[in-house]
Formats: sequence, C-alpha cells, structure tokens
Amino acid sequence: MEPPFSETDVNLYYGGHYLVYAVLPLLKLLCLTVIGLILAHPRTQLVPKATFKLLSKLVFALFLPCTIFIHLGETITVKNLMRWWFIPANVLLSTAIGCLLGYLVAKICKPPPQYFRFTIIATAFGNTGNLPLAIVGSVCHSSDNPFGPDCYTTGVSYVSFAQWVAVLLVYTLVYHMMEPPIEYFDVVDGGGEIQEHLPSNDLSRPLLVEAEWPGMEDRETEHCKTPFIARVFTSVSTLSCTSIPDPDSLEEAPAPTSPKSIRCLAEPRVVRRLRIVAEQTPVRHVLQPPMFAILLAFIVGMVPPIKSVVYGTQAPLEFLTDSLNILAQAMVPSVMLILGGMFAEGPNESELGVRTTVGISVARLLVLPLLGTGVVYLADELNFLIPDDKMYLFVLLLQYTTPSAILLGAVASLRGYAVREASALLFWQHVFALFSISMYIIVYFKLLLSYV
Repeated sequence: MEPPFSETDVNLYYGGHYLVYAVLPLLKLLCLTVIGLILAHPRTQLVPKATFKLLSKLVFALFLPCTIFIHLGETITVKNLMRWWFIPANVLLSTAIGCLLGYLVAKICKPPPQYFRFTIIATAFGNTGNLPLAIVGSVCHSSDNPFGPDCYTTGVSYVSFAQWVAVLLVYTLVYHMMEPPIEYFDVVDGGGEIQEHLPSNDLSRPLLVEAEWPGMEDRETEHCKTPFIARVFTSVSTLSCTSIPDPDSLEEAPAPTSPKSIRCLAEPRVVRRLRIVAEQTPVRHVLQPPMFAILLAFIVGMVPPIKSVVYGTQAPLEFLTDSLNILAQAMVPSVMLILGGMFAEGPNESELGVRTTVGISVARLLVLPLLGTGVVYLADELNFLIPDDKMYLFVLLLQYTTPSAILLGAVASLRGYAVREASALLFWQHVFALFSISMYIIVYFKLLLSYV
C-alpha cells in the first residue's frame, strides 16, 4: 500500500488505516516469540537452555551496544540533548507513579508481609530497554511505516537515551527495594549471611535471570544478600558504632588513635548511616557494555569533528559503522527469541498469591498506561515535548505500557530474595502483556495518526 504524498493526505490515510499499521508489527514480534518458544520447549529441545543464555550474553555485550552506538551517536547533538530532556524525566515519573500504584496494590491485595516492597517495585519499574527497542524496530521495519524514513534511527535514539537513567534506578532504588527483609530470613553465625537457598548451577537458574543483564547475579558484594539497610537503620537503643559494618573497617584495622577510629563519635549518626548505605550501593556496576555504548555515542555524536569521521556516507570510518550496523540488526530477533525461551520454561511456584499477581499485572499493564497517557498529554499541553514528533510521543507512551522489567529477576537473584516470585510474576505479566500492549498500541496509533 502506497500512501498519498501530501502531508495532510498522509495523516488522513494513516489515520484511517491505523489498525493495520498497529497490528502488523505486533504479529511480527509474536511470530518471533513463538519460534523461540518452539525451539526452547522441553518437548522439542531443538535448542538447549545454555544456547539461549549465550544468546542473551551476545545481545547484552554486542548487539545492543552496537544498536545504541550506531543510532544514538548519529542523532545526538548538544541541541538534541537539551530537547530530549523529558525522556529520562518521564522514566522517573513513570517509576514514581508506579510506586504509588504498587503501594495501593500492596494495601488492597495484602501480599505476604515479606513481599510488600517487592509488590511496590514490581509495579513501578518497567522494561525501558529491550522490549521498547523490539517494538520500535518492528513498527519501523516496513518502508511505508507512518513515522517517516527516519523512524528506526530516531526511535532507537529515544529509547536508548532513556536507558542510562533506568540503569541508575536498577542499582539504587530497585537494588535497595529488593533487600531481603530481616524479619523473614534466618541469621546464621551471629549476624553472618542472610540468604535464600538458591540453585548454584548456572544452567538451573531461570532464563529470565540472564535474559536482559547477564552476569548481574555473579556481581555479589559482601552484604548484597543481607538486610543491610535494616541493620544500619536499627533503632538507636540497639545500635552501636561497632554494630554497623563500616566499609573502612573492612580494609584495615586502624589504631585506637587513628582519626577513623573516632569518626563514629565525630560524625552525626544519620549522616554516618547514609554514608554507609551509599558506600554499599554498587553504582560502579552500571559501567557495562550498553552504558559504555551510550557514553561513547555521546562523546562522538556531540563533537562535530569526530562525528564527521565516524558517521555519514562519506565518512572515513563508514565501513566500521556499516559493520556495527550489520551486527545491530540481530538485536530485535534475538530479544524476541529469548523471550520465547523464557515462556518455554513456564512459571515457577510462587508465594506471592494469585490476587497480588493479578493486582500487580492490572496496575502495571492496564492502569499505568492510562495515567501515562494523561501525563504525556499534559506535558504536550505545557510545551515540554518536541512539537510534531509522533515517534517522540510514541516512545514516551511506551514507557508506561511495558510489563515489569526482566531485570527484576536478575536483581532478585543477586540479592537472594523473591527469586521464584519474580520469575512467576514476570512470566504471567509477559503473557498478559501480549494482549495489553496490543490493545494500547492500537489506541496510541489511533491517537497519534488521526492527528492532522
């Protein structure tokens, strides 16, 4: 189908055929997911789980960084950096609104007390990376897509620009919200490790643990599987200077006259506690291949002399960007095959409860997108957004529409807390998301493409 050439006619044409352009990309993604499910299903066993785990590592370490660098670096400029400010702000807004919804879900559905915080963060933190990239890639795959010839490049750039703030949230808010609750875990060896017994064999772990951020669960710190914050912020009557595991004291045992030995007396108690928590927050782990790709794209893209050497049809390093682009094209099918492999594993047993699982899914997949549509509409009315950029609006709306981030499974494994619950919840959410995302993308296309 060839659309008319007049801009007004094009808008009217796509507005009248929005259903076709909304459904076809989803059918493509569904086909890839079904192929992954068939390949990984226990009855067929055409591809073993180990292969899917290796594929997820390739996506994380190669395909995704190439995708980010190729498209974000080409479009990012100092001007665009200022114009795109609402993209990371929208991630923070969606997470904050999700936290409020999660609190309401926890109050209404009354999950087991040890999963109260898990209910909140599972509702709040959505998939802002691989799944939106796959949706954008599928929408833009057709040459007559309704977002124009630069659909894929701009869409990937917008999604990639949001990832740095999402990764920071993972290693700060999500990491601490997933802390094992001190009341429901056994303390051994007089304050030693507090942890859930998990299978140690790499192949016995659920695929979702490595589906989006492979290797996270192996980056354990001394206190990652303990209720560290709960012990640090114990009531004053039960807290002494020696009861707090001070990182400085782990490095060396200072002499009694050392300034470090009297810091507990000189430093205010609240400041000392906040400092210790900050020092035990593994923010240093954010420097992974996708983040390096984002930083490199910023450096190259915002320095015109360097950018002219790397990007463009006449650039001396065009052969390099073309090679990276070939690798980047494997990202979308790989992500959907991995998702199909995750479906093939089926849900794990969970203590979360059916009512809470349904409550989280309804809040995340049905209620939050409605609120997000209102937020994006209000931001547009306040002139916070780029005028007449439908892909920009589409990406902002997608940030409210996706299911809970698969990274929750990796963080749960890292912290030794709610691993089975995260696995079961993510499985059912992604099953329900096949229908909710389809419904909302049809709505979004109707809203965006009917606008003349």
